[in-house]
Amino acid sequence: MSNQQETNTSTVREFYHLALNLKKPEEAAAKYLGPSYRQHNPTAGDGAGPFIAFVQGFSQAFPALHFDFKRFIAEGDLVVVHSHLVRSPGDRGMAVMDIFRLEKGKIVEHWDVLQEVPESAVNTNTMF
Repeated sequence: MSNQQETNTSTVREFYHLALNLKKPEEAAAKYLGPSYRQHNPTAGDGAGPFIAFVQGFSQAFPALHFDFKRFIAEGDLVVVHSHLVRSPGDRGMAVMDIFRLEKGKIVEHWDVLQEVPESAVNTNTMF
């Protein structure tokens, strides 16, 4: 992994943890988002303001939510995060894949895919 990929991975890890686990989206946006932020999640708007509002609403709906980061993968200007989102105690949660694109050390674009962790599976593998 190149130095830039390591730096990008650290930026994404710190951004994600600060915004969602510590519930400080304003601070995370100010520190880590680029001058433009493009969002591909159809329920969130572009830019820092809509990002902050989205995280605040999600945190209000699920005050005990927590993301457990399982792995980070960096390639070029992209960082992929595979995590386990638990919305409340006892929740099986969701498997989440986020892709962040960075420019000049700042996050400028985001995609995500979420899947509920089922009660049972046809195999003994986990989603993580």
